[in-house]
Amino acid sequence: MVDWVSAKDTDWDGVRLHVVTGKGGTGKTTVAAALALALAAGGRKVLLVEVEGRQGIAQLFDCPPLPYEERKVAVAPEGGEVYALAIDTEEALIEYLEMFYNLKRAGKAMSKLGLVDFVTTIAPGLRDVILTGKTSESVRRREKNGSFVYDAVVMDAPPTGRITKFLNVNDEVSGLAKVGPVRNHADTVMKVVRSPETAVHFVTLLEEMPVQETMDGIHDLTEVGLPVGGVIVNMEHPPVLGADELAAAAAGTLDQEEIVRGLKAAGLERDAEPIAAELIREATEHAQRTALQKREKERLEGIDRPRYVLPLLPDGMDRAGLYDLAEALRKQGAA
Repeated sequence: MVDWVSAKDTDWDGVRLHVVTGKGGTGKTTVAAALALALAAGGRKVLLVEVEGRQGIAQLFDCPPLPYEERKVAVAPEGGEVYALAIDTEEALIEYLEMFYNLKRAGKAMSKLGLVDFVTTIAPGLRDVILTGKTSESVRRREKNGSFVYDAVVMDAPPTGRITKFLNVNDEVSGLAKVGPVRNHADTVMKVVRSPETAVHFVTLLEEMPVQETMDGIHDLTEVGLPVGGVIVNMEHPPVLGADELAAAAAGTLDQEEIVRGLKAAGLERDAEPIAAELIREATEHAQRTALQKREKERLEGIDRPRYVLPLLPDGMDRAGLYDLAEALRKQGAA
């Protein structure tokens, strides 16, 4: 059973839009879902938004594919709720045309003719404005009594290599519109994205390429004045050997004969030698991975941003694993 820490001030007090990015394969969707659960703990209401059309959120929470509407997908500890929205570009464009141009019927006709894909292909900046705009609207939306509908919004955003272009929509639409609804909409989006209420978090593994993309992404965001959040190290492999054994494995000096004797004493006399050789091979790989993690962690220490570490779950990812990761984020002050 999860032992949830008591509510406390977090590193991100005042932040209402948490954008989660990371190199492909780092587990950014999983981390975004865990962050949403952590933020919802204690009776809060959080919206988790997906913008890439992969239905990754539905898979994580083991629910049917999400339609283009906000649906509750999880209950957080202490009464909180997580809602999810998979933004469909076509539906969002039709909604956009209705909102700003009163052209809902025209939008549906465009959809039937395949013009929606055509429009967003020749003007990809418009697609990003629509996706970020829908998320920003969720951040700003209020109840009749003036309170926000959602206490926080978490966006499972595009990968690190595209995140600056995706969020910096003013530059993206500069060639599309100088004035009018498109420009006004982009300006409204940027007021949210550039505000202290937004933080862009980077998910990485302790491997050379993800760490380098994280560092490059942080540099790029800083260059254009977008708010950098924290760095979340995902799937850290804990060392299973002591320091002396790791050093011996890395140096190739593990005593195979001693391992064989130990295996024979354990009743594995017949296959002791091949098993010992395989164990030495695995120990060497483990020592190399541990050294790599240490080196990449030292590189990340040069980034002046909060850092959080999530463990590799030995039993794989499931719903219970999401709650474990959410607990880890809470304990480290991320939510």
